[in-house]
Amino acid sequence: MRKVFRDFDKNNFMKNGSIIGIIVGIVIIIAITSIVFTFNQNPDSIEVEDTLNKEIRPVEIPEIQEKLDSIEKISDESEYTPLEREWITSGKFQIDRSEYSIGESIFIRIGMLENNEKGQIAILRPSNSTHYTVYLTIPFDGTDKSVSNTYFTPQISKNRGICSTEDLTGEWAVVFRGTDYPNLNFKINEKILPGTDIESVC
Repeated sequence: MRKVFRDFDKNNFMKNGSIIGIIVGIVIIIAITSIVFTFNQNPDSIEVEDTLNKEIRPVEIPEIQEKLDSIEKISDESEYTPLEREWITSGKFQIDRSEYSIGESIFIRIGMLENNEKGQIAILRPSNSTHYTVYLTIPFDGTDKSVSNTYFTPQISKNRGICSTEDLTGEWAVVFRGTDYPNLNFKINEKILPGTDIESVC
């Protein structure tokens, strides 16, 4: 009887052991298959790339496009190429050009004044089609200095009543007060020297 139970236990143990072995083997095979399958598959990375591409694509919004067009127009209009110096002369005074861009300096030469020559260089800006406004006066005196160079840069200025670039453009005049020398004229065009502050102030 004891032998029968011993053989029965042995047979049960062997059956249970082989079942457990089969289950462990199946689990190992499933684990290995899952790992191999995971490494060989990359649809997640493709989805991430597609998502990134969608985020990068520009979205056309009319307001933004209008702003970009206006910036491009300003950039095209403000291309700057300085004109050649001409040195226009009136008596013993010269200005370096007949035309300037907004933001450029106007250079004035005063040469070999007599001792009795004194007065003012009046720079006049256009206030309308027939009238001028004094922008700046520069004194000169032959007894103090017979030769000199100076310059000025027309700029937007609330104090001078120059609110925007429109107030700078047009025909300017240079008048030599205290002399009989004829006036000189120069034009400020609508081109803008890069880096010039053109923000309206009024």
